[in-house]
Amino acid sequence: MTALDAILQRLMALHPKAIDLSLDRIRRLLAELGDPHLALPPVFHVAGSKGKGSTTAFLRAMAEAAGYRVHAYTSPHLVRFNERIRLAGQLIDDARLIALLERCERVNAGRPITFFEITTAAAYLAFAETPADLVLLETGLGGIADTTNVIPHPRLTALTPIGIDHVGFLGDTVAKIAVSKAGIIKPGIPCIVGPQPDDAMAVIMAKAAACSAPLLCQDRDWSIQPGKDGGLLWREGESVLHLPAPSLLGAHQIVNAGIAVTCARHLAGFEIPPAAIAAGLRGIDWPARMQRLTQGPIAAALPKHTEIWLDGAHNAMAGEALAATLASLPQKNTWLLAGVLNTKDAAGLLRPLAPLIAGGCSIAIPGEANSLSAGDLAQAAAQAGIALDPQPDIATAIGHLAKQQPARLLITGSLYLAGKILTDNK
Repeated sequence: MTALDAILQRLMALHPKAIDLSLDRIRRLLAELGDPHLALPPVFHVAGSKGKGSTTAFLRAMAEAAGYRVHAYTSPHLVRFNERIRLAGQLIDDARLIALLERCERVNAGRPITFFEITTAAAYLAFAETPADLVLLETGLGGIADTTNVIPHPRLTALTPIGIDHVGFLGDTVAKIAVSKAGIIKPGIPCIVGPQPDDAMAVIMAKAAACSAPLLCQDRDWSIQPGKDGGLLWREGESVLHLPAPSLLGAHQIVNAGIAVTCARHLAGFEIPPAAIAAGLRGIDWPARMQRLTQGPIAAALPKHTEIWLDGAHNAMAGEALAATLASLPQKNTWLLAGVLNTKDAAGLLRPLAPLIAGGCSIAIPGEANSLSAGDLAQAAAQAGIALDPQPDIATAIGHLAKQQPARLLITGSLYLAGKILTDNK
């Protein structure tokens, strides 16, 4: 176990609940740390049920292509915790991260605080103490009580599509969930809004009206669509941009790209020209979003002709987007390897994929206490119309799938599973 692993494990034990939505604990800790969150460069804040990570990655690539130094805070990580904190374009190194976490740990002095809260406080310290031009903050869960929602005056906010997710914490209807997500809207601060269900849009508009926040909504104030040349056409009033297609696959990534383009155009105080926007769309690096795996032990264990695709889809909205992307590829005999957290609607995630899947395997996500068991996931998959054979681990599942001679293997269900796959496939 590394020194970083040891302190992360220690911090996990500071609170009896993995998730306990409140801003009281982090506000107390931040005050004792000198309120680093109030000393940040201009902040962009994004929430949503689907696409906020990709939208953040697009915007970061665009801003960096324009020459800006960008901090970014995202979650979860795939392989290393350091992925969550990007300082001026580089992942935070172990020594700096350990020092910041130990500092937060000393100041917290053993009082109850969640893992996400104390690690977010460390990120704020890192961002305040490292020169940069812009900070991109992605909510972890919800919005109104998320640890990223302590910034009083962000430069810009954005809401990606909202749907049913985290019902145990945010509510069991789209409207209730939208109340939490829309909590990032701030008085007088513009908010870029992606396509939303009617119930969510009603909540967003009411929140914006209550605090006089301008909204720029997709298909009302701006639009994004495929262009005739295979690229993208973005339009806002008389402004039109002809852009390349994003390097991430899927129609849903066009939506995410459109939100990011609109954010780049409305980020007050920043000049992100069309050439930088185009470079960001082409140059984005965002693993586990319909990522093709062509090398490594997993690829070597499968027949040479097998296409392997890895995606972190983990809710019903993402399942629909993943199914649409899969359907856009040439039809092939496609098998599935799935692992899903027990806080997710596994049947809802898998149901859109059912017409495209010949069979597959279910596993418990290695190292995740909140994973569905392989058997429970197989039962949920059966409800969705997919027959999955429960397997004890990834290696056994891959061996079983190799015997089926699949033309295509889709690995999905969780970003935590995706991270484990990427780790194992080095």
